Amino acid sequence: MNYNIKDLNDKKVKKSFLNEIKELINTLINMDEIEKIQDDQKSIQQKLIEVGVISKQEELEAVLSLVDKEFHIPYDEFVSLISKIQHDETKNCCVYKFCNYCIDNISCIEEKDDKPVIVDLFCGAGGMSLGFKQAGFKIAFANDIEQSCIETYSFNHPELPKEYIYHEDINNIIEEIDERIRYSEVDVVIGGPPCQGFSNANRQRIIDDPRNKLYKSFVKIVEKLQPKFFVMENVQGMLSVASQVQEDFEAIGYKLHCEVLNALDFGVPQNRKRIIFIGNRLGLDNASIFAEINLQNAYLNRQFTLRDAIEKLPKLEALRVKNATNIESEESGRVIAKYPSLPLNHFLLLINSGSSPEILYNHKARYNNDRDIEIFGRMNQGDKSDDPKIADIMPYQSRNGIFKDKYYKLIYDAPCKTITAHMKFDCNMYIHPTQARGLTPREAARVQTFPDDYFFKGSYTKTYMQVGNAVPPLMSRGIAEAVLKSLKETELKSTNN
Repeated sequence: MNYNIKDLNDKKVKKSFLNEIKELINTLINMDEIEKIQDDQKSIQQKLIEVGVISKQEELEAVLSLVDKEFHIPYDEFVSLISKIQHDETKNCCVYKFCNYCIDNISCIEEKDDKPVIVDLFCGAGGMSLGFKQAGFKIAFANDIEQSCIETYSFNHPELPKEYIYHEDINNIIEEIDERIRYSEVDVVIGGPPCQGFSNANRQRIIDDPRNKLYKSFVKIVEKLQPKFFVMENVQGMLSVASQVQEDFEAIGYKLHCEVLNALDFGVPQNRKRIIFIGNRLGLDNASIFAEINLQNAYLNRQFTLRDAIEKLPKLEALRVKNATNIESEESGRVIAKYPSLPLNHFLLLINSGSSPEILYNHKARYNNDRDIEIFGRMNQGDKSDDPKIADIMPYQSRNGIFKDKYYKLIYDAPCKTITAHMKFDCNMYIHPTQARGLTPREAARVQTFPDDYFFKGSYTKTYMQVGNAVPPLMSRGIAEAVLKSLKETELKSTNN
């Protein structure tokens, strides 16, 4: 947090500040109780300064008054919550992603680590960055044009200072990007630029199609930064113009190879096919990197189902009040809740790095009307819109041929239907296998292999959009590990020579 109390006269700033305070308070409320510590007022002031709620001691009374007025939390209760924030020399505090003191410490450690460096263009919520980070890379720069994505990315990647996370049109900073990144040398540029001009592939080069301006930006940044490698992810449709993409990158000195990979083969519990382009300027055979990816996947041989991903989450009911995403309850869920005390299965241990988080984020059901809830209840797993059991109340009967999967009930013991950004409109194609509701953002995030403590910020529908557009971290990690292996082998050969 970085706010000045004087700036709270601005309605937007005040709303943002209160939202972050609310998130911090709700996180602390759901943390396990600790041994009571008698903090005096000076200690409370210092902790609030470290977190970033206040910048100086004189602001304490104003914040306490604001918390009491907005959240009806009296002084003693607020102090009790803040007392849960404890620092020591060996670990960060319990709310380290909220805490400026911890974030600065994490950032300093990261800066000193001798890890290969990535730049993430069109970073979205940060799934691709997370996979590379888990594989052993550090991040020098991230950019996206969507504000909610930047908020999510910044919160969940505290090791990268906010001044290197840009909410801006990438075309505005191409010329000065080498001045905006954290480190002077970049090993890998990653990203998935939107690329819509596939239909013109036979008539003009993809890089010349005005709809593919962002693809051109990716090429220009690779040329400017001269990374050893780049990894570009996109939808399968881009396969039709792969030869043009190859020409474009060869023109700036990069060898290129691409393959369509299925996230399912990386342990992601969904069929999600994407084209992956890997290029390098070291003269290496990129096909060998894909061979390493496929070999690694075959060795691990890990495939999970929807049940592995979501079965152990708390049961919820659909929200029954329309246009009221602010309503939270035990029945329909909460944006921030205590983590369920259940043993983790192999899949959950894998995505949560072997441990249980204390907080469960974004497990909150959306609104559904009576008709949809009735439809959900009648359907069996695997049923679609054309099922006779719902024919009498199905609202799209005249267009069954077009909308046969407008409603689809997911199958527990199979990979999930591909998670997409369409979920921001409704989840009728993502009906829970045993509960009469659509998947929550957290359930979708688990299918995408995000850790449970990865907090998707922004409006409720924006959380679905972010999850649906993301590169699954587990898939990204598998690609990153193969690229890292190639990087290390290259460095070793260079040293030996």
